[in-house]
Order: sequence, then structure tokens, then C-alpha cells
Amino acid sequence: MGAVRAACIAALTAFALVSAGQARSALPTRVTVFGDSAATAMAYDPTAKKALGRGIDLRLELAACRRLGDTSCPYDGVRPPNVIDRATELGQDLGPVVVVNVGYNDYEANYAGNIEDALAVFRQAGVERVIWVTLHEVRQSYASMNDTIRDAARRHPEMTVLDWNAVSRSEEGWFQTDGIHLTASGAEGMATMVHDALVDLGIAPKPPAPAPRKLLAISSRALPAGHRGRAYSARLVATGGAAPYRWTRIGGTLPPGMSLTPTGRLAGVPSRAGRFTVRARVADRAGTTRARVFALRIA
Repeated sequence: MGAVRAACIAALTAFALVSAGQARSALPTRVTVFGDSAATAMAYDPTAKKALGRGIDLRLELAACRRLGDTSCPYDGVRPPNVIDRATELGQDLGPVVVVNVGYNDYEANYAGNIEDALAVFRQAGVERVIWVTLHEVRQSYASMNDTIRDAARRHPEMTVLDWNAVSRSEEGWFQTDGIHLTASGAEGMATMVHDALVDLGIAPKPPAPAPRKLLAISSRALPAGHRGRAYSARLVATGGAAPYRWTRIGGTLPPGMSLTPTGRLAGVPSRAGRFTVRARVADRAGTTRARVFALRIA
């Protein structure tokens, strides 16, 4: 009896361990993003923040004047901890993935050594993947620092370079006048670039494919009959395409006293009986058009 009980306990324990492991594996991956003021727009813009955090456990460590290894410059009387000091504080709370978008406040001469020191701290904290974002090369020193980033990546297989400079080169609307700090569009562009890299590396789940969009079509087939001198109302209906729709009459005739509105409503008080035909066209937001001829009988 005791042997049976022991076997049951062992089986339940094994099941619990497997279940716990499966639960842990189902949790989103913690990704810590370090950034200076050039990256803070991703936290302020809701669309950018949502795009960046989709499918991951996002931790934002963004601060104006942040430096990589040297003492950060002051902003509003406060010096934020540099990346190395903050990463040391966080330790394993960093998670397995770190994104670094820091350098605009750093000293070119110290940047290479600070990269090595930062990678050592990340490694000690259990970080498995480091994604390093290049700088927008509005200064020659930033171009040299980008070369330093790429050199480090060649020595460290855990390091992946994201070339923000190349992605943003032709996107003038992404930057404020200094060519460094981001507009809302720039924040969304940067967030999308980082998240796409997380998907490519298998860190973030691949987003579901969008449902195929149905082609624009006119679903209305026939118009109800009306009576002379009585109020008439009918609506033309379109489906598919990209709403909103806009209707126009491009041929035929309507009974005097009636008209077709841009929303597709055919209405009025017909003053003459007879059989009429009208050719109506609908256009969607993308500029796609469809047309149909409708018959209208007024008794």
C-alpha cells in the first residue's frame, strides 16, 4: 500500500513540474529596452508603445541624458543611472533579451570599452540576446560609433545590430529639427523596427495574418416602387473595400423631386409617375469604384 501511495505522489509531482514548465514557457519573454532621450518618444506615443510591446513582457528603461557607461549628463537637475549601473541593479530582472538604444550623449573615445563592459554585465545577469540600435548619423562621431557597434557584434554572437540609421535615412518626417529626437511617426517607425526584429529572432510571436479584405461590391439589386406625391426613401448598400463609401449619380434620370445623397440615400417626394432608370457609382476610401443601373417605378 505504501509503495502505491509513493508512486502516486511521484506521478503527481512529475505532472506538477511538467505543468509548471509548460506555464513558464507560455509566458511572454521579458525584453528590457534601454534608451536615452532619442528613444523616449516610444514611451510617450501610445501607438508606438503598443507596437513595441506586442506579445512580449516589455520593460522600458528610458531616460533623457542617459549614457552607456560614463556618468550620465544632468536633465532637470537629475542624472539618470547609466546603462551599466542600472543593469547591475536589475540583475536577472532584465530578462533574457535586452535592447540598447543609447549613444547620443556618450563620448566617442569611451564607447567601445563601455560596450564591452555592458555586454559583460548583461552576460552575468543571464541575458541571452542583446539587440543594439545604431545611431542616426547626423554627426561624424555617430558614424564612428556605429562602426564600433558593428565591430562588437562581430566578436559577440549574442549581439544583433539593428541599423536605425539605414532604416530612417530617407524619413525626414520621423525626426525633429535636430535630426535625433523623434516625432510620433518616428517613434512608431522605431518601435516597428525593433518589434519586427524580435519577431524575426523568435522572441516575439508572429502576428496573425490580416483577414483578406473583400472586394468592393454593390449589394443592392432592386429599388422598391414609389408613389407620386408621397415621400420616398431607399438606401443603396455597398460591401467590402475600404469604408467610408461615397455615392454619385453618373447617368439616367430620377423623378423630379428626388435625389441621391453621397451616403447612398435615394429620397424625396416624386412629382411625376413613370418608369425611371438611374446609374449610380460608389467609391471607397482607396478610390476603387463600382457602378450599377437601377430601375425605379413611380405609380
